[in-house]
Order: sequence, then structure tokens, then C-alpha cells
Amino acid sequence: MKNQPTTVQMGKLRAAARAAAGQAYAPYSRFRVGAAILADSGEIYSGCNVENASYGLSNCAERTAIFSAIAAGEQKLKIRCVVVYTPTKMAAAPCGACRQVINEFGPHARVISFCQSADTIDTSLDALLPGAFGPDDLKQLIPKTATPRASLLLL
Repeated sequence: MKNQPTTVQMGKLRAAARAAAGQAYAPYSRFRVGAAILADSGEIYSGCNVENASYGLSNCAERTAIFSAIAAGEQKLKIRCVVVYTPTKMAAAPCGACRQVINEFGPHARVISFCQSADTIDTSLDALLPGAFGPDDLKQLIPKTATPRASLLLL
């Protein structure tokens, strides 16, 4: 994993993820999650999980952090690192949906999960989502002459 966060950046990522977990809206699962991402720009963005009574419309902390980065103006977002915090005894890796969204912006990102204990997960998105489908796959599948509307019909 190249272009890794500095020790100072890692401390800021961990602090941001922990603080974000404190903001989580998790009245149904009571599983509070915070995440922070480090963009190639050097900026750190955080997010928390936001649950909904319908469950399916809930949003995970990792995706909230990524969407916050885009909303803040990171239009060419490249994620270097994702840090996830849960106030649990065991660290929790990102879910499948989050892995797919991380892949969109950081297919080789470092992913670190930590918790209240010493348990940690320190890996890469490549390891968490082998054989991922992403933007490069679409470029190969959709002819350059296709219109955006026609491109949807090809999928």
C-alpha cells in the first residue's frame, strides 16, 4: 500500500472516526459506527451511521464519510485510507455495500477498523473485495460511441 497516512494523519483519522461514532443515529440496532477517510488532497472527512425505521434506507458511516467528501467539493475523490471505529470489543470491517462504494474512489485504499479493545483490522480494499467491479470495468463494457441513455440499456 503506497502513499500511506502519516502518524499525525492516522491520529486525526482515528479521533475523527471515534467522534463520529458519538454522533451516530442508531436507535434500532444501537450499533454506533464512525468512519473517517483520508483523501488524496490530504483532507479528512468523517461520517456516522444513520438508521431509518425501514432499515433498508439506513446509511453506514463509511458511505456517509465518502458522500460528505463529495458534498464538500472533492469531485475527483481518491481515497487513501478509511478508518472505522465501533465501541465494541471486536473491530468490525465495512459491509459489502460500503466496500463497493470505497472501491469507486479508492480501489487500493488501506482500511483500518478499531474498537474499544486492542482488536484491530488493518488491510486493504483489494483484500476485502477481491475481483471488484468498478469504473474501469464500465469503460471496457460500454462503447465510447454510446450515449449515456443507451449505455444504461447495455447493462
